Amino acid sequence: MLARKSIIPEEYVLARIAAENLRKPRIRDRPRKARFIAKNGACNLAHKNIREQGRFLQDIFTTLVDLKWRHTLVIFTMSFLCSWLLFAMMWWLVAFAHGDMDPSTENTTNSTKWTPCVTCVRSFTSAFLFSIEVQVTIGFGGRMMTEECPLAITVLILQNIVGLIINAVMLGCIFMKTAQAHRRAETLIFSRQAVIAVRNGKLCFMFRVGDLRKSMIISASVRIQVVRKTTTPEGEVIPIHQVDIPVDNPIESNNIFLVAPLIICHVIDKRSPLYDISAADLVLQDLELIVILEGVVETTGITTQARTSYIAEEILWGHRFVPIVTEEEGVYAVDYSKFGNTVKVAAPRCSARELDEKPSILIQTLQKSELSHQNSLRKRNSMRRNNSIRRSNSMRRTNPSLIVPKVQFITPEGSQSASET
Repeated sequence: MLARKSIIPEEYVLARIAAENLRKPRIRDRPRKARFIAKNGACNLAHKNIREQGRFLQDIFTTLVDLKWRHTLVIFTMSFLCSWLLFAMMWWLVAFAHGDMDPSTENTTNSTKWTPCVTCVRSFTSAFLFSIEVQVTIGFGGRMMTEECPLAITVLILQNIVGLIINAVMLGCIFMKTAQAHRRAETLIFSRQAVIAVRNGKLCFMFRVGDLRKSMIISASVRIQVVRKTTTPEGEVIPIHQVDIPVDNPIESNNIFLVAPLIICHVIDKRSPLYDISAADLVLQDLELIVILEGVVETTGITTQARTSYIAEEILWGHRFVPIVTEEEGVYAVDYSKFGNTVKVAAPRCSARELDEKPSILIQTLQKSELSHQNSLRKRNSMRRNNSIRRSNSMRRTNPSLIVPKVQFITPEGSQSASET
């Protein structure tokens, strides 16, 4: 505004703006890496340029089950409507070929005993109603077949067979879509974030998993994979390189008893891809840890699978999950409001390799944590004492009845001395 009124020269304003832009640091956010597995378990993968589309029609049942609900319902409705219309046209042709559509036959019915192929079928509408009655086995008694036309009997048998096939396929498809395994996986939850902390003297990668239903998952097992972009010594670039990492389980089998939320632990040792990663390097790592929980649904016996993933930004170094299982009146209670809550704990910021080479780092970290904890306790106690002293002084000032009066003492020599107690 000032520059437009020529109060300040325009050259000065432009130079000042340029200087301010140079002084301000430009912070550019690092481009966010595309997730291979979303937090809800969906695969972030798009299939393009598939030339052999006919392979999906060879497995038509699986294709129908994989379709979206709106597409499945449209196909379900159209399959029945098209079959009813097709056989209605066939019944109309049979009646037309036999002469049942001729108006003169209606007048000669009582005299010459005219027997139609299907009674009361004299238009396409009546043929369509008879087609529905045949395929869905609804008989109202107005339209019925006779033994006059062998072709009509053949059409009846054909329509019954086709109707049974359509019922079996479409009803089976609807049942499979409602009883899919991933529906049960909606009640299997994972913690929003994972943590890295010390457990039993080792750095461990941990996350929490829980089941919201009372019906259990039988033979539940947990697998962890690391997905990252790697380059081989020969120069080959592998964009999605999957590496299995072991899960620390005190039981010999890999199965877990998921009756209450559990903390799944992976010990970062020499076999782990996280062995050389420190707290400072974790932010710069372009990796994704995929968690897969598999098990059999107790009520249906169908195998289900729940998935999630953790990227570097979702891994908290030096944190631990708070306990959420308590015993109340002889019953174990789970507080799901604290399912993903964590607290800071003492943990070395170095990698697991450095911790194995120098075990004294862990001892020093624990000692520093203990000293800081003691100092915080001392400060807290001193603040409490100071607050109590201030409260007592303020109470004495505000309440004069608490002030002790002066008392005079007489010595044996007869002199008086005033003292205040």
